[in-house]
Amino acid sequence: MPTAVLTDRERTAVQAYLRLLHTVRAAFGDDGRGPAGPVALPVVPPSVLAEAEAALEGAGLAGNEEEFFRMVRDWQPAG
Repeated sequence: MPTAVLTDRERTAVQAYLRLLHTVRAAFGDDGRGPAGPVALPVVPPSVLAEAEAALEGAGLAGNEEEFFRMVRDWQPAG
């Protein structure tokens, strides 16, 4: 399968999505159970979410397309 080269906007969207994903994972910890007790602050800072939304929109993506997740997997291979 040929590897497509990402446009600048697609690359920006993928990077913003990955930052958002890492922020959420860090907030909930590695086990996914979340921090003990109630959380007083939002899990994701509004600026991180806004960056991801703007980057997705700029690339013409919604963030739930199969093609988008392929780009994410290709950008950050498992390992």
